[in-house]
Amino acid sequence: MELLESQVDPDPVRQFTRWRDEAGDQLGTVALATATPEGAPSLRMVLLKGADEEGLTFFSNYDSRKGTELAANPRAALLAYWPGVGRQVRVEGTVTRLGRAESDAYFASRPAGSRVSAAASPQSAVVIDRADLER
Repeated sequence: MELLESQVDPDPVRQFTRWRDEAGDQLGTVALATATPEGAPSLRMVLLKGADEEGLTFFSNYDSRKGTELAANPRAALLAYWPGVGRQVRVEGTVTRLGRAESDAYFASRPAGSRVSAAASPQSAVVIDRADLER
């Protein structure tokens, strides 16, 4: 698909939102890359919850691998890829935590089962065996 500069919105957030909508990406699935302070990279998929002039918003457990990596090294890269419309957007920058009220409001908006699962299972922790997981 041809991309002409004259067709691109000068506001990158509006352009990002337009391409996401054209792709029908209702979940907002993006790849997030973080790194340890020593530079060891790590990549995983996250759900993008917002895009505005303040930046892009995703939520994660602070104690997960990505949470601890971002606490130690707040630089990250994000890739949104929409093969159906032949578009991708790369974003690099510094990640900052949202305020507690916004984090709590998001957590409260999740389905009950999702909240229980998140509270009961430490993300990125090694599971010793099936019995440990079920406990």
